[in-house]
Amino acid sequence: MAVLSRKLTIAIAALATLGEAAPWIPKNTPWHQQHTTGKAIYFITNEAENAVVALPIKRDGSLAAGKSTKTGGAGEVMIQAATGNPQHPDGLASQSSLTIVGNTIFAVNPGSNTVSMLAIDPKDPLCLTVVGKPVAVPGEFPNTVAASAKNNLVCVATTGAVAGVSCASFSHRGIEPMDKLRPFDIGQSTPPKGPINTVSQTLFSSDETKLLTMVKGDPTSNKTGYVSVFDIERQWRRPSTLATRGVRSSPNGTAVLFGTSSIPGRPNSYFASDASFGAAVISLDHKGVATTAHRQVIEGQKATCWATVSTASHSAFVADVGRDLLVEMSLSDASIIKEYDLSANGDPGLIDLASAGSFVYALSPGNGTTGAAVTVLDVSGGKGRAKQAQRFSVAGLASSSAQGMAVLL
Repeated sequence: MAVLSRKLTIAIAALATLGEAAPWIPKNTPWHQQHTTGKAIYFITNEAENAVVALPIKRDGSLAAGKSTKTGGAGEVMIQAATGNPQHPDGLASQSSLTIVGNTIFAVNPGSNTVSMLAIDPKDPLCLTVVGKPVAVPGEFPNTVAASAKNNLVCVATTGAVAGVSCASFSHRGIEPMDKLRPFDIGQSTPPKGPINTVSQTLFSSDETKLLTMVKGDPTSNKTGYVSVFDIERQWRRPSTLATRGVRSSPNGTAVLFGTSSIPGRPNSYFASDASFGAAVISLDHKGVATTAHRQVIEGQKATCWATVSTASHSAFVADVGRDLLVEMSLSDASIIKEYDLSANGDPGLIDLASAGSFVYALSPGNGTTGAAVTVLDVSGGKGRAKQAQRFSVAGLASSSAQGMAVLL
């Protein structure tokens, strides 16, 4: 009985602590609607000596000073096809250049054609340790990575002269050697000339049974983009692997598919941005064929490329590298809920973004004149009621090469 009493006391104390750690949650909010604040955000510098920048998230959702940890690999930026100059900002033209599974970060090193694994100290989210050595990827210019805890599998897509996707098992000891590349014949160079006609993002389906990779088309040359889908093959007492044959499909009305997020509660539906018009809701059938369920044009958009889904507001947010603007959109039909003009911040535009609890975190690498920063949006008010909570400068840690956004929950 004494043991039971102690356990009950501990449980009550834990619930009380949770309530204190989330003061923005109304007391009458149902438990399933409450959202816990993240612990830290991460992105890569993508400079000659690539590094992961970690910023702690305070109890009110705002950011504080952080630090960087070198990945052991090199960053690199693609070439802007129109000018022949290095493409700043958005040097990778991708989403998910780093990803988190549990207390592990996987980050691409496009300049050295490797992927790094870093362990997060459970007691200090800013303390990162590289696990093993960066592992070679059998392709050129890796720019997006996905990881599955269910399958202990990490997959990396490359978008250079040797483009495609490959995978490897991982454990606490590090990443195993990557398997054979499943090629994408996009006819690129290394570094690639973008941003169109490049790989955008690779990600696992919500049930982690498939790997999706979004590949941009080139509307200027009537080249259609597509969604590549491979099944995950699981065998008894053997590591999971990625199938060698996949399915490619081009959802109707899309051309330059980019950032993609699965829609909670709808395992075969995805919200995807498209830099040529705005965003769409895409459905995936059991064979892996993607079709457009809904499509929405964003008037005045320059390059709507990144997307995140907020479970707090039950809506999606997309960012535009050419405008300091976030657009909130419906998960049902991709209709526009509200546009949030953040130009008063002075940032040239926003790229990678991610959601955690009642907040959205969006990165602006700056342009060499304006420094890099992260904008924090409070979405606790629900659809159409987001408010800017903070603009946090990271000029001392990152520059216009910065890329990626991941949150530790």
